[in-house]
Amino acid sequence: MKNSFGNSVQITLFGESHGAAIGAVLDGFAPGIEVNEAFIAAQMEKRQGIAEISTKRREKDAVRILSGVFNGKTTGAPITFYIENNDKKSHDYNEIRYMPRPSHADYTAHCKYHGFEDYRGGGHFSGRLTAPLVAAGAVAIKALEKKGIFLGTHILECATLRDKPFGDYGRELAYLQSAALPVLNPAVGEQIKQVIAKASEVGDSVGGILETAVIGMPAGVGEPFFDSLESALSHAMFSIPAVKGVEFGMGFEIAKYLGSKVNDEWRMEADKPVTTTNHNGGINGGISNGMPILFRTAVKPTPSIFKDQKTINLATGENAVIKIKGRHDPAIIHRARVVQDSLTALVLCDMLALRYGTDYLAK
Repeated sequence: MKNSFGNSVQITLFGESHGAAIGAVLDGFAPGIEVNEAFIAAQMEKRQGIAEISTKRREKDAVRILSGVFNGKTTGAPITFYIENNDKKSHDYNEIRYMPRPSHADYTAHCKYHGFEDYRGGGHFSGRLTAPLVAAGAVAIKALEKKGIFLGTHILECATLRDKPFGDYGRELAYLQSAALPVLNPAVGEQIKQVIAKASEVGDSVGGILETAVIGMPAGVGEPFFDSLESALSHAMFSIPAVKGVEFGMGFEIAKYLGSKVNDEWRMEADKPVTTTNHNGGINGGISNGMPILFRTAVKPTPSIFKDQKTINLATGENAVIKIKGRHDPAIIHRARVVQDSLTALVLCDMLALRYGTDYLAK
């Protein structure tokens, strides 16, 4: 049973969706790094989503820092983030206790934990557990910015709609910091809202693709073979509930071309090595090459839908039909972008600490 991730910088999650509280412990973070609680609150607000297209469960998500921060700076001790659960309706799950919801972790958790799992709201497998990741990630994001490393995520696709891909990285990443709906084309954003709203009206859900960019990452970061930069980022992205695929640069599309068409050739620009293209997404051999890091994740439609679905009754061993009650998102992609940013930042902090030492972020 493992709930920790990272090497030099490690994060451990605790809590359940309907338990008393959820939280995270961030260990190995360098001392002397500023902790901006206003920025943490702003990041938590992004995760709340947009009221008309998000769950009606409205937790305040007030983050309490119990350790590891003194006078606004990290001390070097483990940082504990604590968030209370208050807006719970656990009775919604009583009658489906032994009826696993399709495409949820209900059945797999039942098998792994022998029926002792907290089934309310998905328990420890709930997207609720991404809240402390966002709190910890906010500290990591600000630490990276002090080193000239900036990142951001937008909705590249939602259902059949497509936003424009990253192009002008610096300007677009700055824009995404304050964007309520993370899209680069506002017109597409309004269409995405309508698609999510229509799915909600008929008790259904939609998914999409998130695209993340990182600029300012120094070349030479990554620990091949098994802790390569791609490996670590992929590992983290797959921990986000509903993520079913990760690709870097051109991703699967690159397999269709000749090497002569997709190799990223080098040239000198202002006394600095750069590539003329970025088909590999800023990573070669699992190591950053100094170009923008670019990757995408596929987010499946939210599995909680308000339609009759076939399932089984684990108590009776019979086939059954389930209709889920409660408060659920018709789409999570707009809320997941800040989770993706947060985990990206935590991975980069860990990899930088492995490469340059644990005090690198504080220098």
